[in-house]
Amino acid sequence: MVARRELSPREPAGESAGEAMGEAMGEAIDDSLRQRAASRLRSHRQRLTAGREQLIEVLAAADRPLTIPEILQMRKGLAQSSVYRNLVILEESGVVHPVITRDEFARYELAEDLTGHHHHLVCATCGRLEDLPATPALEKSVAASIVLAERTSGFRTEHHRLDLVGVCADCS
Repeated sequence: MVARRELSPREPAGESAGEAMGEAMGEAIDDSLRQRAASRLRSHRQRLTAGREQLIEVLAAADRPLTIPEILQMRKGLAQSSVYRNLVILEESGVVHPVITRDEFARYELAEDLTGHHHHLVCATCGRLEDLPATPALEKSVAASIVLAERTSGFRTEHHRLDLVGVCADCS
């Protein structure tokens, strides 16, 4: 279930959504992503509507997870209530994943298996979230830690997420 949070009239700190998106908002999603998203939606008895496709386009073009205010800023014609409803359906269908940080905004990104494995840098001060590539060296280190944890605890790992929490350059 998507965490529902009250929206503040302020924009979250950090660069604007436009800067995070580059200037790529005119681009449509590639056919492979469209087909995979449509398939997941169909498996949950849902359709890939124009509004859902627009949300997927915005998230696919972003270089980091976005808040609902940032999504609305990027696509002026979207209604806030429709964005909330469509994000719930996209999440339940496994197309979108919410990322919750310490601030009042949930952020959304496409599911990792649609876009590629990565981790996050999280600012504890402003809540800014950036994607961190999952380099082979980092993944090797994480895998070794997982093996050790499994041996000592009996825990069986299915997958991992890594969020590095600290202070971003703007807040330092």
